Amino acid sequence: MTERILVQNKTKSQTESGLSASRAEVVGLALLLTYITLWWMTIEGAASLMLGWASKSLLLEAFGIDSVIELFSAAVLLWRLKIEASDRATVGHVDLVERRAARLVGYSLYVLVVYVVLNSGYGLFIAKRITDTHESVWGILIGLVAKIGMPILAGFKLKVAARLNSRALRADAIESITCGYLSIVLIVGLAATRLLGWWWLDSVAALALIPFLIREARAAISGECDCGATKSSH
Repeated sequence: MTERILVQNKTKSQTESGLSASRAEVVGLALLLTYITLWWMTIEGAASLMLGWASKSLLLEAFGIDSVIELFSAAVLLWRLKIEASDRATVGHVDLVERRAARLVGYSLYVLVVYVVLNSGYGLFIAKRITDTHESVWGILIGLVAKIGMPILAGFKLKVAARLNSRALRADAIESITCGYLSIVLIVGLAATRLLGWWWLDSVAALALIPFLIREARAAISGECDCGATKSSH
């Protein structure tokens, strides 16, 4: 009887050790995806903002600011993952960090909505903001890269998030998918402005970003995540 109990305890210990090692590997993969996101958003955000300011394109500016917000989100996620990787915090502490980070990201997105509305109104009704289309080709290229790469990156994030049962990583994956949606608006808006020469189209197309941004902000603040819908849309 004693030998059987010892064998059972040994087996249980090995199983727990295996699960811990397996989770550590998944956390490591999540960290890798987060580092990729940080690198990507830094380049995408800087390029979009510089091109947007140079060409007076509200679409590019809004896309760049959204990239900066995603950069912030990825930085917070990196902090959360490093806490778990180092075993310095309890599960409750990690959950608290996730909830606070999600709310901050959600409120930041609402700030972006206000920025787009105000600048669109200013460009349409006051200044009649005219976009310089010389940089449109580069802006379209940025959009194409995001449209191809972001859904792939988001797909990996969703799989890892399911294995970790991490709301924070799922929310970050949703942001990547949203970035892919926004890139379509960016490509169509810039291409149409360049080909048709309609000065008002850039500001109007920027307003099309708002439903995506509001939906993402609400989900982040409420802590809800419809991952089944996200997977199906991907």
